[in-house]
Amino acid sequence: MRRVNDLAVFLAVAFGGAWLVALPLWLGGSGLATPSLMPVAAAMMFTPSLGVLAVWLICRRGTPFREWAGRTGLGLGPARGRTFGVLAATWVGTPLVVLVTLAVSALVGAVRLDLDGLSLFRAQLEAAGGAAPLPPETLAVAQLVSAVVVAPLLNAIPSLGEEWGWRGYLLPRLLGGAALDAAPRPTRIVWRAMLVSGVIWGLWHAPLTLLGYNYPNLGPWAALMFVGACVLLGAIFGWLRLRTGSVWPAVVGHGAFNASAGLILLVGDVAYPPNLALAGAAGVVGWVVLAVIVAVLGSPYRSRGRASADAAARVSG
Repeated sequence: MRRVNDLAVFLAVAFGGAWLVALPLWLGGSGLATPSLMPVAAAMMFTPSLGVLAVWLICRRGTPFREWAGRTGLGLGPARGRTFGVLAATWVGTPLVVLVTLAVSALVGAVRLDLDGLSLFRAQLEAAGGAAPLPPETLAVAQLVSAVVVAPLLNAIPSLGEEWGWRGYLLPRLLGGAALDAAPRPTRIVWRAMLVSGVIWGLWHAPLTLLGYNYPNLGPWAALMFVGACVLLGAIFGWLRLRTGSVWPAVVGHGAFNASAGLILLVGDVAYPPNLALAGAAGVVGWVVLAVIVAVLGSPYRSRGRASADAAARVSG
């Protein structure tokens, strides 16, 4: 019997499942205005994990699940202390990065802030209808604190739904194996895997982004725009996976990013609504900040690649 390609199985389930889950947004005619948008988006996040399970059931049937879970990063990696340290730094650092993108956006004029009046936030509350249970200032502070302290944990389950697929299975698979090991890989292979996995991750969002999700001013072009953000953000999450051998730091980073990326809507000026394609964590300004972080985190790969090249030269000599 012909062997089934595990990567094809994973992609078919992840992408096919995403489009199947998102059908109500397309068939109902309301697009992102569909009341079920958030449940649909949350359900989509589990389809990459379904892809990992499908690979295990179809292509790795003889592998005990405990072993498969370890290979795909559900454990804490070879050094638990390092994993917990990276996880804690990611928990705190991700919202800080989002705040940096917000500050840089304001400095370059991509967004106008209204820290005193919170006019954009007030307008959103009014559009939602009904009286707010607390003053807008209190609600804004509560959301900020939640984004840093609580939301990464609350978002962990849906974020795991994605990260077990993208960083748990796909990234190691693109690196040439079903599991990560201590063997150094040439720099070009690491960056190529990061790039390809980021593009795949970005395209997977198409059922939402083709409707303008994340960039309402762009319409269907939002699908292409978000690929760039996913490549950069995915490289950071990929570094967390490679550094620890575990998906959990990437899970926390993903959850924290989702929770804090919308902070720009809390402090914007309603008279000058931010263009999210330019400002904020997922806009062009965010790309620049994320690219700097990728360059800093990626320096060990360059060093490792040079060391591997030197070792190969010594052997061949």
